[in-house]
Formats: sequence, structure tokens, C-alpha cells
Amino acid sequence: MVKGITRQVILVKSPDPRLFEEAIFIVKEEALAREGVSADRVLKEARQAADGYLKQGRAWNRRLERLPGPVWGAAGALLASLGWTVWLLLL
Repeated sequence: MVKGITRQVILVKSPDPRLFEEAIFIVKEEALAREGVSADRVLKEARQAADGYLKQGRAWNRRLERLPGPVWGAAGALLASLGWTVWLLLL
């Protein structure tokens, strides 16, 4: 809970509403006070940060989706075997 503090925020709508509706950025007080920093530039950087976050998540999903089913099956079998081996050694 924040009491007695006024903050400037930027709300950036999500380009992919399946994940989330919007991102909230809290602007530093001195950010807009500097020379050469406009509200448009701050908004542009907030949008770039939100887009970069989405692209980073999508890149990992694409890499994982490229793996064929048998690889996932082998990985699951290996993990299950390791789990049972550890369990039997602890008994």
C-alpha cells in the first residue's frame, strides 16, 4: 500500500491479449524533468520494453515447440528413471 505519494504511470496495452491486458510502468520523477526527454519518448521506451518482454517469451516457446515428440518422450522417461533411482537409493 502506498500512502501520500503521487506517481506518474504509463499503461501500455498488450499486443497479445491472450497473455495479459496491459503493462504498468512507474515513471521516475526526474525522468520527465531532464532536458530532451519528452512524454512521447518515455511512452516509446515503455512500449519497446513491453514488446521486448513478449518477444523474449515467444522465442523460448518457439525453441521448445521445435523439439519433436519422441525427444519429449525420451526426456520424460529419463527423468522418471532418475526419480525412481534416487527414490530406491534413499530407501
